[in-house]
Amino acid sequence: MDKLSFVFWGTPDVASETLETLKQARFLPSLIVTSPDAKKGRGMHMEASPVAIFAEQNKIPCLKPEKLDEEFCNKLKPSCLKPNCLFIVVAYGKIIPENIINMPKLGSINIHYSLLPKYRGASPVESAILNGDTETGVTIQKMVYKLDAGNILAQEKVQISPDETAPELRKKLIKIGGELLVKTLGTPSFLPLIKGEVPKVVGIEQDESQATFCKKIKKEDGLIDLNADAVTNYNKWRAYVFWPRTFFFVNGKRIIVTDAKLIDGKFVIKKIIPENGKEMNYKVT
Repeated sequence: MDKLSFVFWGTPDVASETLETLKQARFLPSLIVTSPDAKKGRGMHMEASPVAIFAEQNKIPCLKPEKLDEEFCNKLKPSCLKPNCLFIVVAYGKIIPENIINMPKLGSINIHYSLLPKYRGASPVESAILNGDTETGVTIQKMVYKLDAGNILAQEKVQISPDETAPELRKKLIKIGGELLVKTLGTPSFLPLIKGEVPKVVGIEQDESQATFCKKIKKEDGLIDLNADAVTNYNKWRAYVFWPRTFFFVNGKRIIVTDAKLIDGKFVIKKIIPENGKEMNYKVT
């Protein structure tokens, strides 16, 4: 039996961490596609993406296209000629055209951090916390040219703790997602695909009537009204603690909330960063 051959698409830490999980299970891509190097930090130096760094460390060929155009497709095609070729996409960062999604013999799959069809879109982890959900999960889905609407190959549910923040939940989901991907690739149902006995990944169709969507988060979404419902404010703080962070204004100056709790039904701010200041304990005046 021929070994599965796959091209991995991804850019940030979530994708490189998934690659590490795949590596530990002895699944390594034949090619990696990631975003171009970008200027970062105070010095605005050019830096490679975490996925590009993984590719270099593991001596895997890596493409960093500016555009997913015909020139790029010509570079990609040789990797798609094998009958056991698959694309795996994890937080690549750009919309992948339909012709590229359908390019490999076995199609394309990706990891989405919600229980699809719930929370299709850019911010499923934050949205679950923002809405006070007590459960979320990870979905492995077949990719189609419609936002997170592909057939479901595997799902795993996860409980959300009452005080869990988005970074904490995301870390848990990344680990579970990587392990679920490995399990999915290694299940008997995938063997016919690897053998080339069926043309595409199939899976279970999503119920469109149950689909919900979540938006791309903007910096201004972090604004809170201190007089608003306490649970709403606490959930917003939990969801946005990493970015865009929650904040309010005093005399026209932004105050960032860095630590908060829900105590006896009240939203209690513990630490803040005043505009142009350092973190300090918060005292109600």
